[in-house]
Amino acid sequence: MTVRGELFETLEGLFAGPADDRVTLAQLLEGLRGRSYAFAIAVLDFPNCLPTGIPWLSTITGVPMLILLAQYFAGRPTPSLPERLGGIGLPRGKLQHFLARARGPIRWLDNIMRPRQHWWVTGIMRQAMLVNWVLLTLLLALPIPFDNLVPAFAILFFCFAILENDGVMAILGWITTALTIVWTAFLLIAGHAAITLALAAARRAILGE
Repeated sequence: MTVRGELFETLEGLFAGPADDRVTLAQLLEGLRGRSYAFAIAVLDFPNCLPTGIPWLSTITGVPMLILLAQYFAGRPTPSLPERLGGIGLPRGKLQHFLARARGPIRWLDNIMRPRQHWWVTGIMRQAMLVNWVLLTLLLALPIPFDNLVPAFAILFFCFAILENDGVMAILGWITTALTIVWTAFLLIAGHAAITLALAAARRAILGE
């Protein structure tokens, strides 16, 4: 299924409405009118690609993305969410603000996506890409501070690679996957060091060392 030239208009339609209202995850899926899993996951992933100010956004969107991936691999015809998850709402005004800021890059992506470099999206490379797609979505869903931006871009590139059989998008996905590994490792090491220093400081304060 192709999405070329449709991405911005689709997002604009999904986020339209009163700015002080909320749009539920179920409404987002319903607004896609039976589009493919990769498109649905791209829509849920997109708000993670820029700061939106929505707390826990990567987990709120990442868990439903994992459910959609499970349905995709199970061969379910169209994506859907359990009622409780589907009822989760996101601030419509913040989504509209995000879309206004991202208009240029989205239009650019709309224009450059096309079938090319098929080796990257067929055979064993496609299987590897699908596995990596799942792992990145799992990482996105985890509540790790400052670790959602890079994997969100990798997921998005893989969605476009699948939708358009675009090997260049797959290459960008693999590059951002490598950056995700480096950045996540840095955060884990830095986090461990910060916790160690905090515990040492607390011990000195309590014991007067």
